[in-house]
Amino acid sequence: MYKIITQTDDFVVVSKSAGVNFHDEGDIGAGLFSQVKAFLQKHTNTTELYPVHRLDKMTSGLIIFATNLISAQLFSELFKHHLVEKYYLAISDKKPNKKQGLLKGDMAKSRRGMYKLMRSMENPAITQFFSYPLNDNKRLYLLKPHSGKTHQLRVALSSIGAPIIGDPLYYSRSSNDSTEQAKLFTDRGYLHAYALRFEFSGKVYEFTLPPSEGRFYLSDNFNGCLNEIKQPWLLNWPKI
Repeated sequence: MYKIITQTDDFVVVSKSAGVNFHDEGDIGAGLFSQVKAFLQKHTNTTELYPVHRLDKMTSGLIIFATNLISAQLFSELFKHHLVEKYYLAISDKKPNKKQGLLKGDMAKSRRGMYKLMRSMENPAITQFFSYPLNDNKRLYLLKPHSGKTHQLRVALSSIGAPIIGDPLYYSRSSNDSTEQAKLFTDRGYLHAYALRFEFSGKVYEFTLPPSEGRFYLSDNFNGCLNEIKQPWLLNWPKI
């Protein structure tokens, strides 16, 4: 369900598996936060744990937890002022109406727990992205959010006609697909928290973690593209 990537006196960075809920799920069992907290209390000197951001259930990858109240408050300020750089990888097999750029707009609740991107700009969700061609009409998306809205990246790609493969809300397969074809797209939702970069207590921290789950993430073609973006913060991101 998770793997400890690094631990300092102030925070721990964890790799979350796809399909794991952040919070406890009743009869299903303990969520990511509870499991990490229990592990750290049992195996280290850590007695406290504070969530400072979250990942959707379908999303795998890097997530930070603070290990004391002071660091939790410092991270809260970093996230509030968008000083934690986050980079995500997604795959879609739909043809987008734009292949790179900026997606910006207010988000509003839609039907069945979904959200939609609006043209208004009162409190917009802001996402930059590059995309790269993969085999079989798929595209890899490198996403850089500048806000932290619910479902933000999933809605952003859906808004350009490129919903993420395996997304239970925004992606739908054709009714003409065979059972075998459908199975190929049910191994996971293809959104992964790939990289983090931030300054904390005067030190710059950089983390990257390629995805380790999902047949499309493990293909040679995908890994070839990933070699171009090993340090995504060094790419030529336009100023917003």
